[in-house]
Amino acid sequence: MSKAFFITTPVYYVNASPHVGHSYTQIICDCISRYKRLRGREVFFLTGTDEHGQKVQRSAEEAGKETQSFIDDVVVKFKDLWKRLGISYDDFVRTTQSRHIETVQSALNILYEKGDIYEGIYAGFYCTPCETFWQKTQLEGGVSCPDCKRPTEYIEEKSYFFKLSKYQSWLLGYINSHPDFIKPDFRKNEILGFLAQPLNDLCISRPQKRLSWGIEIPFSREHVVYVWVDALLNYISAPGFTSDKQKFKQIWPADIHVMAKDIIRFHAVYWPILLHAMGFGEQELPKCVFAHGWWVTSGEKMSKSKGNIVDPNVYIEKYGADSLRYFLLREITLGLDGNFSESSFIDRYNGDLANDLGNLLNRTLTMVHKYFNGKIVSPLVLSDKDNTLMEKRSQTIEAFKAYMDELNINKALLEIWALINAANKHIEDSAPWKIAKEGNTEKLSGFLLTLLRTIETVAVLIFPFMPHTSKQMAAQLNIKQGAEDKDIYSISKIILDDKGFIINPGHTVFAPVPLFPRIK
Repeated sequence: MSKAFFITTPVYYVNASPHVGHSYTQIICDCISRYKRLRGREVFFLTGTDEHGQKVQRSAEEAGKETQSFIDDVVVKFKDLWKRLGISYDDFVRTTQSRHIETVQSALNILYEKGDIYEGIYAGFYCTPCETFWQKTQLEGGVSCPDCKRPTEYIEEKSYFFKLSKYQSWLLGYINSHPDFIKPDFRKNEILGFLAQPLNDLCISRPQKRLSWGIEIPFSREHVVYVWVDALLNYISAPGFTSDKQKFKQIWPADIHVMAKDIIRFHAVYWPILLHAMGFGEQELPKCVFAHGWWVTSGEKMSKSKGNIVDPNVYIEKYGADSLRYFLLREITLGLDGNFSESSFIDRYNGDLANDLGNLLNRTLTMVHKYFNGKIVSPLVLSDKDNTLMEKRSQTIEAFKAYMDELNINKALLEIWALINAANKHIEDSAPWKIAKEGNTEKLSGFLLTLLRTIETVAVLIFPFMPHTSKQMAAQLNIKQGAEDKDIYSISKIILDDKGFIINPGHTVFAPVPLFPRIK
């Protein structure tokens, strides 16, 4: 059995409900996962929640709830949203699960016995919202966290440290010899800039007397594990590092870790060093760490404290999950920041989804029913214009695969929409109403068959981005038996490999049902 394609989101912090930033990461990973499945790959898509740390403990106290009860309530909100968005994850890891706790303690024991963890005194500044340690020289204005700009607190206490500095030169060599490890390239340059300065050893513990909500360090009952070390290890706990060696061998290493740009350093610096120190060889390290940008409103990053959070549930209720998925994937190039506004959302919805895609399906099915009672008849002939559109279709399939293989999601969507627009233009240029008036049924039938074959291709190509819409289109085209993903996967083997068509002469289609009613 070949290795599964292993893709991960970060584990999300459960101090508050999920927002559109979390959704964006999920949708990216779901899009990539669905594409890989279309191409015949076995996929292991991992997501989950980060449930330890001072921030979670404080949030539970502020809510007047017992910590585990508070966490359980928030986890339900994450899972409910992922279901509404059609996120096809294969495993959901929680850092309070026994399989994860066992892995964290096993990893720490490996590093401790190797001599890479030592006891010392931590003296420095701690940002609770970011769960990050800083030195005085790193603070903004001498007091504030350089990431979130909020005040830090000075701490001096007995702690355990991981010898991060010991592996700095190794990491530099690894990054330089593996150009695809950090993506996009400008994020790699940021990490290399960070590594131009000496690394401090990493404080990996918090005292139990100050923070009880965490995983106990196996060689010190007085301490719990620093939440970021705890969180990163989910990527090996879920595939079975301590619980299922055979499964772990089948899944690990990760093909791609996807996260927002503000946590790239943890994934591109701490994580590979931890794995290397644990004894993972270079062939066993994650293949790619990909940092996407932020969604901002009025030029500011969304955050609960600023009160500018966009609730995805509101958009799903008003406009549908697939329209939100499309907007987030289409509006910006993966890796860059994007501005979220309802006006730009509605423009994209009405223009791309209602006018272009929805209109193409609706007018084509309407014509098939008007001229041929819903059934493509033969004999038929294809005009030069029909053949040109079919050539465009084949070119689109190849460009789509190439862009998706290089994670250029935005350009893949542009290619699909170029085909949709070409099909709409084909209708105007061919003037089927004139062909019908002339009584040339063979030419009219060939014209409609060409449009239907174009649309069946679009139905497959949009599946990674808008799975529900893809299945709605396939149902109206009468090219699948039910609403299951496996039907689309079966169709894709014919379409994406250009082995032929699902729709042929004699095929019957259903009457159209609008996909995206215009927003007034």
